[in-house]
Amino acid sequence: MMHKAVPLGIYEKALPAGEDWLMRLTLAKELGFDFVEMSVDETDHRLARLDWSREQRLLVVDAISRTGIRIPSMCLSAHRRFPLGSEDDETRNQGLEIMRKAIVLAQDLGIRVIQLAGYDVWYQQANDHTRERFRDGLQESVEMASRAQVTLAMEIMDYPLMNSISKALGYTHYLNNPWFQLYPDIGNLSAWDNDVQMELASGAGHIVAVHIKDTQPGVFKNVPFGSGVVEFERCFETLQKSGYRGPYLIEMWSETAADPMQEVRNARAWVVDKMQKAGLNMEEMA
Repeated sequence: MMHKAVPLGIYEKALPAGEDWLMRLTLAKELGFDFVEMSVDETDHRLARLDWSREQRLLVVDAISRTGIRIPSMCLSAHRRFPLGSEDDETRNQGLEIMRKAIVLAQDLGIRVIQLAGYDVWYQQANDHTRERFRDGLQESVEMASRAQVTLAMEIMDYPLMNSISKALGYTHYLNNPWFQLYPDIGNLSAWDNDVQMELASGAGHIVAVHIKDTQPGVFKNVPFGSGVVEFERCFETLQKSGYRGPYLIEMWSETAADPMQEVRNARAWVVDKMQKAGLNMEEMA
């Protein structure tokens, strides 16, 4: 019997920027990763991916085929700018259209999981109305995703509305749909005042992927591995004990660093060491 290694991926924004997906997937392969997570954020140049031509989509599919490195997930953070909870109908409709196009792109590229940003609104003041519109927008989004057989997964955020698995589970129960699940970020989860291990255990059966990064209380990005508060080994052990067998993704923003490759190489070695100490199998064994 073949014991499969734990799938470990890298975030697109850790690697040099640009639209050359063959190069990006080749670099990921050289670094020892199994997959890359695509970003569709609020910037115009990444939002433009939702309108890629058939030829542009086929170039990405070809790069996947040639390298063997998949793009199984998309981090869809564009809803910061076009939130589903917006009280402005035009902005909210743009958010729903972004969702529709992201699901079609996912179908075309073989992306299985779209990670959602749990913001009812980001640049405006939240209230009961924005939360209600957000819930309704999620309902509409999950119906679209169901028809396409694409999973939407809620991230545990740097934002109070969705800063724990317990809160995100409320939405899974409310929506009650197998195409809506959870995508926790153990860094974000640890940066808030959560019982992290209890939270991870409570997500059993609903977690489809896990982001790995370090954080400090109130500091959610660019904290070097080992200098924050995340108890990596305990988190990996808890997830393993609770039955989680899915992919892990290192989330970094080193695309503009002097030497992104070296930063990613160092991070991967550090994370793999913690995973092995937690008893996760990082090598395929016959």
